[in-house]
Amino acid sequence: MVILSDARAREDGAVQLIASPRTVRLPVGAAIAGTLAGVALVSGGLFLAWLALATPLVTALAPNVLRPTLPQMALGGLVWGVALVAPPSFAIVGAWRLSRVVRALTVRRATPILAAASAQLGPEYVAASDVRLPDGRPIRNLVLGPFGIAVIAEMPPARFVRRTGSSWEGRGPGGRWVHMENPLERAARDAERVKRWFGSAERDYVLKTFAVIVTTDPSIVRTPACAVVTPDQVPGWLASLPPARSITSDRRDEIAEHIRTLL
Repeated sequence: MVILSDARAREDGAVQLIASPRTVRLPVGAAIAGTLAGVALVSGGLFLAWLALATPLVTALAPNVLRPTLPQMALGGLVWGVALVAPPSFAIVGAWRLSRVVRALTVRRATPILAAASAQLGPEYVAASDVRLPDGRPIRNLVLGPFGIAVIAEMPPARFVRRTGSSWEGRGPGGRWVHMENPLERAARDAERVKRWFGSAERDYVLKTFAVIVTTDPSIVRTPACAVVTPDQVPGWLASLPPARSITSDRRDEIAEHIRTLL
């Protein structure tokens, strides 16, 4: 996303998109270091395999007597263990490091919900991504409009989340399923946190907040505190929210500046 000034947003008739300055791309230095480390590990594994299989180094180091003593047997087991385990270990770790670098450089992020919906929103809307509230809670998508503020949460892919009865589980490290917060309740609580953050300073008006989950799963239904829409329904849902008389253009600009301080 790009940051558009107020003047340009009104001139082009497009929604303002405020993005966090925190980058998610892999730094060049980290990519070079990861590539060099991966190549070194793979090369080291191949070199150790050549020493173990194509040269008499292992047989020269391992005791070669008819009746070895216990220390000689231990030394021989250590030499052969290193010769058999070290080469593939180095190569596997090196290949894993290289695959991580390639994935970080080639995988593209999905088109953000705000960027996809911005083409259908006018200059009276201000959208922000990656907002972090003072209590440390991150908010992925915020939209400021004539109605107030809407918190837009995206449902994780089906392979990473599942519902068992009334509880939700997410795929954690190692592929294990662990308990997770109900996404609809989390979005509603995030909207309430935004309202409390804004209300922490004394003002002569109240900012209304709304919550919505974006998903294509038809089994997920709305609750009194959180709506449910598909990605292409986001602009229509925002436009359907009742406008608040207290949100004037000056106040909207003031609220937008407050949101910028959270990026």
